[in-house]
Amino acid sequence: MKDIRNKLIELLKTGYCTPQIAQLARKLKQPSTTLHYNIKRLEKEGAIRSYGAVFDYKKIGRGYCVDILANLTREKYAEPEKVAEQIAKDPNVESVDIVTGDYELLIRLRVKDVDEYYEWVKSAIKKYGFIKTISITVLKQIKSEFVELE
Repeated sequence: MKDIRNKLIELLKTGYCTPQIAQLARKLKQPSTTLHYNIKRLEKEGAIRSYGAVFDYKKIGRGYCVDILANLTREKYAEPEKVAEQIAKDPNVESVDIVTGDYELLIRLRVKDVDEYYEWVKSAIKKYGFIKTISITVLKQIKSEFVELE
């Protein structure tokens, strides 16, 4: 059988998941039609923006997770949204937020290892106009989104 795991992982990361309506209906003791109606309504209202899988990142080659606080150059400081949107396009970036305090951006990066992280930071300094960064390595993740991990 053909091994398409990497392609499948990329699709699951970008929202190609659907709720398991039958399981939800049993858990909530409601008809599946009621669940389907309410889910579609939440989607239409924009309350549900996407569905995604929760991964064991070590098993898919993205086990090194680091949060990066970044300062932008004077030229980029006035447009953090533009920089954040560019960073968000990077497939190794899990999230990017514009924040208050001593830094402008908070970036969560998931890569294979510290070497890949180092190469990403060197490239990002040039590409996005970082003048200062502080990195916080995640040792173990206990909860992701609203999902408790074992």
